[in-house]
Amino acid sequence: MDRLAIVILNWNGREMLGKYLPVLMKCSLADGVSIVVADNSSTDGSMEMVSRDFSGIRQIRLDRNYGFAEGYNLALRQVEAEYYLLLNSDVEVTEGWIEPLLAYMDGHPEVAAAQPKLLDYNRRDCFEYAGASGGYMDKWGYMFCRGRIMNSVEVDSGQYDDVSELFWATGAALMIRSRDYWNAGGLDGRFFAHQEEIDLCWRLRSRGRKIVCLPQSVVYHVGGATLDRENPYKTFLNFRNNLLLLYKNLPEDRLGNVMLVRFFLDNMAMLMFVLQLKFRDAGAVLRARREFRRLRHSFDDSRRGNLSASTCRDISEIAGFSILWKYYFGGVRRYSDLHFR
Repeated sequence: MDRLAIVILNWNGREMLGKYLPVLMKCSLADGVSIVVADNSSTDGSMEMVSRDFSGIRQIRLDRNYGFAEGYNLALRQVEAEYYLLLNSDVEVTEGWIEPLLAYMDGHPEVAAAQPKLLDYNRRDCFEYAGASGGYMDKWGYMFCRGRIMNSVEVDSGQYDDVSELFWATGAALMIRSRDYWNAGGLDGRFFAHQEEIDLCWRLRSRGRKIVCLPQSVVYHVGGATLDRENPYKTFLNFRNNLLLLYKNLPEDRLGNVMLVRFFLDNMAMLMFVLQLKFRDAGAVLRARREFRRLRHSFDDSRRGNLSASTCRDISEIAGFSILWKYYFGGVRRYSDLHFR
């Protein structure tokens, strides 16, 4: 069994694999570390290229596109390792990125998962939107990061270089104990893509396990390699999956109030998209809410299971304020100005 398996889930990412695999191989040479490319039935010649140019890398070929969540579940069932590291194909790693992650996880058995500091590949002195230096959630289910609040991304000047406990770690570069991954049920394949790692992290935190960011490990993320942030389908997935993860994980005494507030906030989001003439995004929010209503009760068993397994009701990394209020009415643009932790 490997100590660490770095697993890249690929779908039509031939260009990204060709560009970033050589760096990954160079910077990840260590005893007990393996690299696996799992493929969601690509049609762009990705795996043929891997076979030709990277013959030492193990391949797992899935029979169709299962999406991010179920694709990883199916692939990881075929991987034996103490730790998994889920890595996007559009991530450039750096020299020495593996050692801090392994050392910290080895020395802190209470920690289930960790992420490196995520910087922007195209603006290398800035944090990257998808995870920055670790993620949190506000009282209404909106996510923010050390280094990114809403669409405001900070320049990295070392202000978040301390190890910090998180609510969620980015799926772009997520290291997790295999035992914790499966004990918590893995990623939820019904999400397909987007926010599935947050759902998994919530389950881990509610079971008393910890999640951290280790900024001593640095990677650069291109972002938007599969779906651009402005893509209406991404809008649909983010709104739908956010509602689903709230339904799956919120304690009973908070669920009704949060869902009522989200009904009004989501309608406000639709109105803002209309005023910006982004009609497809407005339609995506409407479809997301309809799909949530249709799917909600199919998650009832998962909800009961999550609540019954919970040993940590009050999670300190869930903020007691509204990040929307802080951002739009309080003028807060930097995590350090939140005075959150």
